[in-house]
This record gives sequence, C-alpha cells and structure tokens, in this order.
Amino acid sequence: MSAAARPEERMAAALAALILDPAAPPARHIAVGAASPIPAAACWLVRFSGHPVRLSLLHKPTGNPFTAGTRELFDLTGQGRIDLFFLGGGQIDGAANINLIGTGDWPGLGARFPGSFGSAFMYMMAHRTILFREEHSPRVLVPRVDAISAPGVSAPGVFRRGHAQALVTGRAVFRFDPSRARFTLTSADPGETAATIRAATGFDYDAPDIVPATAEPTADQLALLRGPVCDEMLETYPDFCRRVFGRTREEAAA
Repeated sequence: MSAAARPEERMAAALAALILDPAAPPARHIAVGAASPIPAAACWLVRFSGHPVRLSLLHKPTGNPFTAGTRELFDLTGQGRIDLFFLGGGQIDGAANINLIGTGDWPGLGARFPGSFGSAFMYMMAHRTILFREEHSPRVLVPRVDAISAPGVSAPGVFRRGHAQALVTGRAVFRFDPSRARFTLTSADPGETAATIRAATGFDYDAPDIVPATAEPTADQLALLRGPVCDEMLETYPDFCRRVFGRTREEAAA
C-alpha cells in the first residue's frame, strides 16, 4: 500500500483535477512560472495520466522552449496562446486580488514580497488562472490586500481574456465566480472542517451546508507523482523532490 499522501501531493492532485475540469476552457498549452513546483507537479501528473497537454516551464534549466525567457511567454500570452497559468500571492483576498509587493503602506513598508513582475499581465491575458498558496491563514487570505499586484476582476470595458478559476491551498479548495467577485468553498482537506476553514480564512466566502472532503490522490496518481513526475522535476526542483518525494538527482542517476 502506498504511503499516505503528503499535503503537497494532495494539492498537486487537486490542481490536476482543476486543469482537466470539463466545464473550464480547454488547457492545451499550460505555462508554469518560476518557483512553482506544486503546479509543475500537477501539470506533469496530467501529462503522465495520458492527456496530451503542452507544458512550458519557465524555470526549467534545460529543454526550455523560451530562448528569450519571459519575453516569449508574454508574447504567447498576449496572442491568446497560453490557456492556463498559475499565480500565488503574499496576500490573496476574497475578490481574487493578489499582492506580491508587500504589506503596510506603499511601497510595502511591512513585510516585503518578491514583486509583481508580470502577474497582472498574465492574470488578465491567460484564458484562465488557478491561484495557489500552501499556507492557509488569516495573514495570507485577507479581507483586502494591502496592494493589488494583479486584480481578480476588472471594471466594465477593460479587456481581459480570463479570470481565476479556483484557489487551492494546503487546507482547502475554493472556486471563484468572476461575475460576483466571490469565492465558494468546494472542499476541505482531511482533518479540516467548515469551522476550521472559516477560522483560518480572513475573507468572506460562500459554502455549502455540508463541505465535501478534498479527494485524496489515488494510488495510481501517487505512483506517478513519486516516479515519472519526480524524474521530470529533479533537475528543476531538486529541493522540492528531496523534501516531498524523498529522492535526489544522485539517487536517480545511480
């Protein structure tokens, strides 16, 4: 029997299910930015599960299709050729705004985050975006972000191609409705309840009377994650693979 799923594996499986959601626009070409090992694992899980998606991993040191880095990613996205992207945030609020700048008064005089970079452009020009954050706490999921790096919704007349589809955290999964600028809790991870998720979430959201449990990865999914998915990720995310899958590049090469 496979060892119990780790939180990162559960998040990857939840992200994979969202990628393949038949109600969402098709994900033919998926891009993954730097420092996003869990979304990368989800994308490889989708690929190794038999779905012929095109993956472009910006952080991949070899075999990267972007010879000019992010410039080519932005060009493809502006042309409408990136179907799905992933974004995190130092803060995320109930309207799906994300903050990658910092907390406190401008320009983020409290905690400093890594910076907005191309988040606003990718958020508005990709056909859909899945938000993710391992930490699920009131300091991350806030009533209103201190600074908006990328807006969850836009004013009428402002062109944008897509919105957030969902938010996946280390404790729950939320769906986002851009017409209402509001999240709905769709599942809570094992060990969580409607009450614990409510207490850990700083923004208001909708929830069903009975909150389903987030699906555990299947034995086949865990085998893929710990085998071929890890093999693909060892070069790009060696620390993640060692911490989550217990494997190193040296062991794989032996």
